[in-house]
Amino acid sequence: MIRVILPFHLRTLAKVGAEVALDVADPVTPRSILDALEARYPVLEGTIRDHDTHKRRPMLRFYACEEDISHDSPDTPLPHAIVSGQEPFLIVGAIAGG
Repeated sequence: MIRVILPFHLRTLAKVGAEVALDVADPVTPRSILDALEARYPVLEGTIRDHDTHKRRPMLRFYACEEDISHDSPDTPLPHAIVSGQEPFLIVGAIAGG
Protein backbone atom coordinates (compact mmCIF):
# COMPACT_ATOMS: atom_id res chain seq x y z
CA MET A 1 0.00 0.00 0.00
CA ILE A 2 1.20 3.43 -0.95
CA ARG A 3 0.37 6.19 1.52
CA VAL A 4 -0.52 9.57 0.03
CA ILE A 5 -0.95 12.79 2.02
CA LEU A 6 -3.24 15.32 0.36
CA PRO A 7 -3.52 19.08 0.93
CA PHE A 8 -6.66 20.35 2.62
CA HIS A 9 -8.45 21.56 -0.53
CA LEU A 10 -8.04 18.17 -2.26
CA ARG A 11 -9.14 16.30 0.89
CA THR A 12 -12.29 18.40 0.98
CA LEU A 13 -12.98 17.82 -2.70
CA ALA A 14 -12.48 14.05 -2.47
CA LYS A 15 -14.18 13.85 0.96
CA VAL A 16 -11.30 11.93 2.52
CA GLY A 17 -8.96 12.33 5.46
CA ALA A 18 -5.43 13.67 5.29
CA GLU A 19 -3.99 10.33 4.20
CA VAL A 20 -5.24 7.80 1.68
CA ALA A 21 -3.84 4.34 0.95
CA LEU A 22 -3.61 3.09 -2.62
CA ASP A 23 -2.67 -0.14 -4.34
CA VAL A 24 -0.14 0.79 -7.02
CA ALA A 25 1.47 -1.73 -9.36
CA ASP A 26 5.23 -1.78 -9.89
CA PRO A 27 7.09 0.28 -10.83
CA VAL A 28 5.85 2.86 -8.35
CA THR A 29 6.36 6.31 -9.84
CA PRO A 30 4.70 9.68 -9.31
CA ARG A 31 2.70 9.02 -12.50
CA SER A 32 1.46 5.61 -11.33
CA ILE A 33 0.49 7.02 -7.93
CA LEU A 34 -1.44 9.90 -9.50
CA ASP A 35 -3.09 7.53 -11.99
CA ALA A 36 -4.26 5.32 -9.10
CA LEU A 37 -5.38 8.34 -7.07
CA GLU A 38 -7.46 9.74 -9.94
CA ALA A 39 -8.92 6.31 -10.70
CA ARG A 40 -10.06 5.89 -7.10
CA TYR A 41 -11.18 9.52 -6.70
CA PRO A 42 -12.33 10.70 -10.15
CA VAL A 43 -13.28 14.10 -8.71
CA LEU A 44 -9.53 14.81 -8.45
CA GLU A 45 -8.94 14.44 -12.20
CA GLY A 46 -7.54 17.70 -13.51
CA THR A 47 -6.89 19.15 -10.07
CA ILE A 48 -3.36 17.79 -9.60
CA ARG A 49 -2.38 17.46 -13.26
CA ASP A 50 -3.61 19.26 -16.33
CA HIS A 51 -6.33 17.29 -18.19
CA ASP A 52 -4.55 17.41 -21.54
CA THR A 53 -0.81 17.55 -20.84
CA HIS A 54 -0.86 15.65 -17.52
CA LYS A 55 1.76 18.10 -16.23
CA ARG A 56 1.72 19.01 -12.55
CA ARG A 57 -0.40 22.05 -11.69
CA PRO A 58 1.90 24.96 -10.81
CA MET A 59 0.63 25.46 -7.25
CA LEU A 60 1.24 21.86 -6.19
CA ARG A 61 4.48 20.17 -5.18
CA PHE A 62 5.39 16.49 -4.76
CA TYR A 63 7.65 15.18 -2.00
CA ALA A 64 9.16 11.74 -1.44
CA CYS A 65 11.23 11.08 1.69
CA GLU A 66 11.39 14.81 2.46
CA GLU A 67 12.79 15.64 -1.00
CA ASP A 68 11.02 17.86 -3.50
CA ILE A 69 10.59 15.76 -6.62
CA SER A 70 8.20 18.15 -8.36
CA HIS A 71 10.57 18.77 -11.28
CA ASP A 72 11.74 15.15 -11.66
CA SER A 73 10.38 12.96 -14.43
CA PRO A 74 6.95 11.55 -13.51
CA ASP A 75 8.30 8.13 -14.49
CA THR A 76 11.19 8.13 -12.00
CA PRO A 77 10.90 5.14 -9.65
CA LEU A 78 10.26 6.20 -6.07
CA PRO A 79 12.41 5.18 -3.08
CA HIS A 80 11.80 1.91 -1.23
CA ALA A 81 10.47 3.80 1.81
CA ILE A 82 7.56 5.08 -0.32
CA VAL A 83 6.98 1.74 -2.06
CA SER A 84 6.93 -0.14 1.26
CA GLY A 85 4.59 2.36 2.92
CA GLN A 86 7.14 3.44 5.53
CA GLU A 87 7.00 7.01 4.23
CA PRO A 88 4.07 8.78 2.56
CA PHE A 89 4.09 10.42 -0.86
CA LEU A 90 3.17 14.05 -0.18
CA ILE A 91 1.17 16.34 -2.42
CA VAL A 92 1.59 19.82 -1.01
CA GLY A 93 -0.23 22.98 -1.95
CA ALA A 94 2.25 25.79 -2.58
CA ILE A 95 1.80 29.11 -0.81
CA ALA A 96 2.03 32.31 -2.80
CA GLY A 97 1.73 35.85 -1.65
CA GLY A 98 3.04 39.26 -2.02
